[in-house]
Amino acid sequence: MDALTHLLSGPHAQRAFALRVVMDPPWSIDVQDRAPLTLIAILSGEASLVTERAQVSLKPGDIAIVRGPEPYRLADDPEREGLVVIHPGQVCSTQGGDHVSISMAQGVRTWGNSPTGATTMLIGTYESDAQIGTVVAAALPVVAVIPAGHVDEALVRLLRDEISVDAPGQGGAVDRLLDVLLVDALRGWAREHPDSGSGWLAAARDPLVSDALRLLHDAPGAPWTIESLAQQLTVSRATLAHRFRASVGEPPMAYFTRWRMLLAGELLSDPRRTTADIAQQVGYGSPFALSTAFKRHHGVSPTEYRRHRQTPPAIRAGSPKPALAPRRSSTRC
Repeated sequence: MDALTHLLSGPHAQRAFALRVVMDPPWSIDVQDRAPLTLIAILSGEASLVTERAQVSLKPGDIAIVRGPEPYRLADDPEREGLVVIHPGQVCSTQGGDHVSISMAQGVRTWGNSPTGATTMLIGTYESDAQIGTVVAAALPVVAVIPAGHVDEALVRLLRDEISVDAPGQGGAVDRLLDVLLVDALRGWAREHPDSGSGWLAAARDPLVSDALRLLHDAPGAPWTIESLAQQLTVSRATLAHRFRASVGEPPMAYFTRWRMLLAGELLSDPRRTTADIAQQVGYGSPFALSTAFKRHHGVSPTEYRRHRQTPPAIRAGSPKPALAPRRSSTRC
C-alpha cells in the first residue's frame, strides 16, 4: 500500500475545517492558524498567496497546497496588509481583535465580505499534524501550486456542492471529499514535477525503496527490523539503509516508528478503540509499551492526546463558545 492509498483506505481527515470563501476587493486575510496543511481551490476570480519565501498568483482552476505552521497571506493584492486574521482554531478577528464570525458569515460553511464576491475559494484545513494528509504532503515544498487542468474538476465541484448544503452526514462527506481532492492534487503535482519531490514521493523513483515502504505500510503491526526488511527485499542491510535514507531522508526504522505513531494518533480519534486494540494494531505488545513510545514521540500520553483530539479546536484555542458560529455548519470563521 503506498502513502496515497493509505490516505484513502486508512485513517482520514477528522472534522477537517472546510468552507467556501467569497471576497470582493479590497480584501486580505492573514492566516496565522499554524495548521500543518491547507488546500485552497480557486473557483472564480484571482488571489495572491504570499509567504516569507514565496509569492504566487492563483487563477480559476488552480489549487494550492500550503504546509504550515508558518503564516501566510491571501489577498486581492500581494502588497495589501491583512485586514482579517485567522488564529489557531480557525477563530477570525480584525487586526484590532474584534471577532468577525457573525459579520462575515454568508450561509452554510460560507464566509467572506460579500455574498457575491468576485473571488470564490474552497479552503480545506487539516488541523492536526497527526493526520495522514500532512505526512503525505510533507514531500512537497511549502507552497505547491497545481495549475488548472491538472486536477479533476468534478472533484472540486463535488466538494463545493457538499460544503454548500446542510444535510445529515455532511461533515464526514466533506472530510472524505477533501481527502480525495488532496490525493488528486498530489498526483497532479507529482506529474508536473517528477524530479522535485522528497520523502515518499521521491521514493517512487527507486523501486527498492518503494517496495520497502509498501511492506511497512501494509503491516504496521509486524515486528519489522532492518534485517528482516532487507531479507524480505533480498538486499543487504547496508544497501537498503543507504538507498532508503537517500530517498526518504531518514533511516527505515525511524520512518517506521513515525508511521506507527501517526497511525496510533489517528486511531485514538475513534472513541470505540481501546488503547490495547491500538497497541496491537501498530505493533506494541501492551498499552504501556505504546504509551511510552507515544509520549516520547508526541509529548503527551495517548489518553491526553485523545482528550485533546475530541475537544473542538475553537474551544481548545480559547475562543468564545458556539454562539459565534453554529457547530452544524463547522464555520468557526
